[in-house]
Order: sequence, then C-alpha cells, then structure tokens
Amino acid sequence: MSFSTHFSHAITRRPSASITRGLRAVDTGTPDLALMQAHQAAYIATLRETGATVVELPALDAYPDSVFVEDTALCLPQGAVIMRPGAPSRLGEAAEMAPHLQALYTRVVAITGSDSFIEGGDILVTGREILVGRSARTNAAGIAELTRLVAPWGHKVREVLTPPGVLHFKTDCSLLDTDTILSTSRLSASGCFEGYTVIDIPDGEEAAANTIRFNDLVLMPAGFPHTRDAITRAGFTLREIGNSECAKLDGGMSCLSLRFTPS
Repeated sequence: MSFSTHFSHAITRRPSASITRGLRAVDTGTPDLALMQAHQAAYIATLRETGATVVELPALDAYPDSVFVEDTALCLPQGAVIMRPGAPSRLGEAAEMAPHLQALYTRVVAITGSDSFIEGGDILVTGREILVGRSARTNAAGIAELTRLVAPWGHKVREVLTPPGVLHFKTDCSLLDTDTILSTSRLSASGCFEGYTVIDIPDGEEAAANTIRFNDLVLMPAGFPHTRDAITRAGFTLREIGNSECAKLDGGMSCLSLRFTPS
C-alpha cells in the first residue's frame, strides 16, 4: 500500500457561519451552510467507512475559509510541514492547525520565510515525488523552502506550473494510485505527468478533477457522470459526494481534509 493513497487518519474542520464571506474566484452564489454541513457529514462518514480515524475540529468564525484544511499543512509519513498560505486572510489558519498536528506527529516543521507562500492545494504527493504547482497562492520561495525541509526525509520536490486562471494545481488533478493521475487536458498537455498513466477529464467536467483516493475508495464530487464512468472503467471503486456549496468557494474533495498516517 502506498503512503500517498492509504491513510490511518484525517483531520477536518466544521464550516463556520462566516463561510459566506469566503474567498472565491467567481461569484456563483452564496453557500448554503446547512447543505454544506450535510455534504461534509457524508464526506466524513465515507472516510470513517474505510477504517480511518477522523478528527473533527470546531469551526473558526474568524477564518471564513478554514473548512479547507488541506491548505494549512503537508502531511508525510516522516512528519508534517505547516504551510504559509498565499491569501493574507488565511495566514492565521496554519497556526491554528499546528497544535493538532503536533499532538499526532513527533516531527512538525514550518514554512517561515517572510517572502515564502505555499498552500497544500498546490501539492500533489505521488509514490515517487512531490509535485508543487506554482500559482497565485504558491511562489518560488515557498517551493524552495519546502524542498529544503523535506529533503532530509527522503522526498524529492518537482516544481510545475498551474494553468493560468486555475486557483490551485490540484484544482485540475488528483492521484488515483501510485501511477495513475486524473487530470484536465489543459494541465496534462503541459507534459508535467510524463511517466504516469493519465485519465483525462471529459470536456465540460473539469470541476471533477479534484478527487481523493482514500484507502480503497475514490471520493469524487457528484454530478459528473462521464468522469465517474472513466474512473470506474479504470477499475477504481468510487463514492460520489455532494460538493455544490464548497464549489462556490473553489473547494473540492481534497480541500476538506488532511490525510495521513502519523509517525
């Protein structure tokens, strides 16, 4: 089993009422908090169904986007790295996450450079390398600092580019197994996944690119039948989860949890 797809733990955070003030690239409507909570409950239940321990953190009203915990840290088998988000309104979220990871890991380090910015949504960990997409939220200094921090743990970082107008690298891709990546054609066309098996997202269903492989299940947003069928044909067992409200804030399946096996 690969450390990049099989996990014993996940951390989630309840959405707060302030989520209506969350960041978004395009205003497609105000999220419905009750519906978002229902979707998250289904998401958490599915993670637990695989046998994982799920830690549910309380809502943080001071941070409207704090439900998207993935951006606050990178969790690896050897330790956790606290990120430094590129959105100023989210900087405090990483500090809020740190003590929870320190309670589970023996080694927790942090991105600290004042000119360094990096968010977990730009990081795809495969079985052989860590791909980090340069984006509006992740800069070269942040990637360089991460590279230095994880090198002693035996990890190699490769910088790639996030497509123009796309929030995060993983907005357009996700890992299905050690060698298989689900990707939009606009991202895979860059050649960044050379050497991997790529399942291309059908045109018009780009929003389905952000899924997660969690133990024996692939969790994907509901409402994308052609992508669902492509994943199923490739032999994966999947579960569709409602994501309409998080999508209004540019959020997807991976954004809602930190997934790891602590050291």
